[in-house]
Amino acid sequence: MQEYDVALKLLLKGSATLALHELTGTSVVQWLDVELPKVQRVQNLRLDLLGRTVEGGLIHLEVQSGNDPAMPFRIIEYCLGVRRLLGQFPRQIVLYVGEAPVNMETGLHGPGMSFEYTLIDIRTLDGDRLLESEQVGDNVIAILARLRDDKEAVHRILERIAGLAMTERETTLAQLTILAGLRHLAGTVEEEAEKMPIDLDIRDHEVLGPLFIKAEEKGLREGLQKGRQEGLQEGLHAGKVALLQRQIEKRFGALPRWARVKLEDMPESELLDLSERVLDATSLDELL
Repeated sequence: MQEYDVALKLLLKGSATLALHELTGTSVVQWLDVELPKVQRVQNLRLDLLGRTVEGGLIHLEVQSGNDPAMPFRIIEYCLGVRRLLGQFPRQIVLYVGEAPVNMETGLHGPGMSFEYTLIDIRTLDGDRLLESEQVGDNVIAILARLRDDKEAVHRILERIAGLAMTERETTLAQLTILAGLRHLAGTVEEEAEKMPIDLDIRDHEVLGPLFIKAEEKGLREGLQKGRQEGLQEGLHAGKVALLQRQIEKRFGALPRWARVKLEDMPESELLDLSERVLDATSLDELL
């Protein structure tokens, strides 16, 4: 599930400003890339998202796709780690994006102590309101929220993506497809993408353009279908590479040409493994 995690975090740190405000009630002025000190029996204390708010406080947002009975213990460990490292207690929110009904405790209570965090099921957000946002990140996150018409929502999001600058299209379409998979809507994304009108500069679209061009060259109905499928898959792969490249550059800076070429040639399985290892790698040479 690492792909959805990376996609959602990049959206929330990027243009999904309305979604972030709906979740936290505030705005983040600075995202902090920190790794908390390791403590006994805890191997990974890397938070999903930690930011400094406009009010000067800290907000910790953790993304979760399944019900974890140990969640309160994880969150209190994160809380104490942030306090030790930065001298402040963060306000903590667990964002649940899974399909099953949410069923987790939201705190720990005992003699002389009480700890609580906020648990939000993303389906409680108004997806139609996010679709109205001018920020494409909000539009994409709407696919996980409460919607009146899933298919219509997918169509509207794809129309918005088709109007983006060329460099943003592949990445945003990949993000949409990854998140749509959490709601069993990836097939709907592909179907609606195939029906997009030509007057949206579809031939210039880095993801969807190749499938129409290939089909026109073959001149056959069967070729059209095959070209669409292959072109879309190639575009989605390129989008995943772009997502991972942005994540690596966040840690190690601009990538040299050899690193970009190596990423582009990687199969899907290695990309997924790399997206997990980038969180703990200490250098670009160690990672690649």
